[in-house]
Amino acid sequence: MNTVVLKFGGTSVGNVDRIKKVCRIIASYKKRKKRVVVISSAMSGVTNELIKKSKLISSNFDKAEYDALVSTGEQASCALIAGRLNHIGLKSRSWVSWQIPITTVGPHSNARIYKVSVKELNNYLKIGGIPIITGFQGINVINRITTIGRSGSDATAIMLAKFIKAEECIIYTDVEGVYTTDPKQYKNAKKIKSIFYDEMLEMASLGSKVMQPTSVQDAKLNNIDIKVKSSFKYKSGTLITGSKNILSNKIITGISSTKNDAKITIVGVKDRPGVAASIFKPLSKNSINVDMVVQNISQNGLDTDVTFTIKSDDLKKTEKLIKQNKRITYKKLSFDKDVSKVSIIGVGMITAPGITYRMFQALASKKINILVISTSEIKISVLVSRENVKKAISVLHKEFKLD
Repeated sequence: MNTVVLKFGGTSVGNVDRIKKVCRIIASYKKRKKRVVVISSAMSGVTNELIKKSKLISSNFDKAEYDALVSTGEQASCALIAGRLNHIGLKSRSWVSWQIPITTVGPHSNARIYKVSVKELNNYLKIGGIPIITGFQGINVINRITTIGRSGSDATAIMLAKFIKAEECIIYTDVEGVYTTDPKQYKNAKKIKSIFYDEMLEMASLGSKVMQPTSVQDAKLNNIDIKVKSSFKYKSGTLITGSKNILSNKIITGISSTKNDAKITIVGVKDRPGVAASIFKPLSKNSINVDMVVQNISQNGLDTDVTFTIKSDDLKKTEKLIKQNKRITYKKLSFDKDVSKVSIIGVGMITAPGITYRMFQALASKKINILVISTSEIKISVLVSRENVKKAISVLHKEFKLD
């Protein structure tokens, strides 16, 4: 008998009626003679309310107690699902992560799962039971509850699928799958039937909200195929896989854009070895992630300009660190928060020449100025004025025949 892991997000279990629908979905897998393991998030809004309360209690809330607090939301949703399944005649019980246990490593609020003890779960599955397991959490080596960060329930489902040797891992959410671009940004966005891990990793890191990069990375490292589906509509979703058997005639799989970028330009820094390292060392020490970087060719052999992008939330801290940096001198410091990164992603570009030209020509046809460029094997990113993002997505979507 095949085993399937089903994960339901916060919107899927957002109220009693939705939980009843989730239970009908679970029941449909049992009718197909599947062994079913369920991972549930907290009901939508519950975790945010707990976070608000922690901030009212203390502006420096203890990290271990914070994890103990915010992990309680999943217990409620799991108990409600198990209670409903028992009501409709299906054997079920809820499991808190420490009862299994799901063991994690790493800091509070950003731990990673490294081991799942599945003996008791397998025994329960053998007698026809449906375990409902709290997502987003585990316990560390000193038996303190830990949480796994954003979309941690996805990571829980993926790692459960690995350790329990499930044939399927299905992530149920409030969207029908992964789209070629954000449907809110471009109405002609199309659902992608299948996508490679590396493509999904790029899209996730560039702003796609369907899955977080860490969850996709876990799936890739453990060779777990994931299907993303909607719990609200009975339609096929998107398969995220490493299989070479999926076929596509598309060179570009998707287009992503970001909303939280800032561009910094340091004008007139000394053009000599070690200056760039001196600029970025204090940023690294303060956990500020630098994304796109461009250094202009020196005109006089003495001075040059360095431009880079960061998250706009880090702008004030970055400005302060640069001004305090005694190891560099410069003539001018400028900032621009009205920028966004637009990227095209696709494994097809590895063997297809001329993609860069087509992208730049398409943007030029709409008079969209490119501020910064960065590339990888399966991605080309450009920084543009924020007011041009929708126009850029539209013209690129058409250029690469994603409409």
